[in-house]
Order: sequence, then C-alpha cells, then structure tokens
Amino acid sequence: MEPISKVEGRAYPLGLKNVDTDIIIPAEWLKTISRSGLGKGAFESLRAVSGNVFDDPEYAGAPILIAGDNFGCGSSREHAAWAMADLGIRAVIAPSFSDIFSGNAFKNGLLTVVLPQEAIDRLMQVAQTDPINVDLETQTVTTPFQDRFAFEIDPFRKHCLLNGVDEIGLTLQSGEAISTYENKIAAERPWLVPSPT
Repeated sequence: MEPISKVEGRAYPLGLKNVDTDIIIPAEWLKTISRSGLGKGAFESLRAVSGNVFDDPEYAGAPILIAGDNFGCGSSREHAAWAMADLGIRAVIAPSFSDIFSGNAFKNGLLTVVLPQEAIDRLMQVAQTDPINVDLETQTVTTPFQDRFAFEIDPFRKHCLLNGVDEIGLTLQSGEAISTYENKIAAERPWLVPSPT
C-alpha cells in the first residue's frame, strides 16, 4: 500500500447521493482477482452518458472524487476500491459513506473524508475550475480560495494510511517479537510444537 500524506489536484465533481458499489464497478467486472484494469469499468453506467465528468478531459487523472451522501452503499465489493484506485482516485470526499465501503477503501489505501453538506457544496463549486488539497497529516481540505475544512479520522486508520501499511504490514513489523515469543514457547512447552512430517 502506498503511503498517503497529501492528495492534491483536480477533483471529479460527482456529487450524487447513494452511489452504490454496482455503479462504482458493475458485477460483470467482478470475475477477476487482479486489481489492475478495473479502472476501465469504473462508473461504467455513468460514463455511458455523454458529457460525464469521468471522460471530461478537464478532469483526466483527477486524484479526488467529491460525492454525495451514502457513497459506496450496496453490496460489499473490494473491487469498488480497486477500480477507483486503478482510475487514479486517492481520496473521496462525501457527507457519509457506507461502513463496508469505508472499510474496504481504507484497507486498499483509499482515503475517505467525511465533511458536512455545506463543505461538499463549496468543494463542488471549486472543483469546476480549481484544484483541491487534502492533507491527511493536518486533517484538512483546502482550496486556493482560503477555504479550510477540518475532518476527523480514526487514529489507527490515519497511522496506517500515512505509513502505507495494512493489518498484515503491521503484523510483519512485529516479526522479530513474534519469532522470539514462538521460540520461547517452543523451548518451554515443546509438546505444543508440531513435529516435522
């Protein structure tokens, strides 16, 4: 997982409420376990509409998505986070997220930022013409117009995202302590150690 400290650039001004995981990545794209290539299927139904923000050259490669309430609702699909990451999105800003999507996003290095609707409305305006800056370290979203919106994030999630580690990475950081403990147990209680076959 790549560390996230700041995400800066243009933002897709989507703003839609109740964008479910089937809209983020349709079911026919779920036949793969590969994370690469899913960006092509991301928001496929929305991209089928002429003039959509995802195919507008002005927003090409935007690392931020501004969404409406209840983003990521619907079925649990880790592919949704994979598709968004493959599209180049590193942060999603919305008034609320589905718990399952928020968890999947975190585990895949995608920052979810919860802000009130008034802040979302302002960011939607700014996104039409200017870049947005999301700073995880200071927990703020800022614009070139001196807008500054503070957001909350679970300290554990913040630590993991800043350092680019998931639960497995955290466990591996304690590898030496785990080995020391296992060796101690093997010496003290050899009957617990499986015999080689």
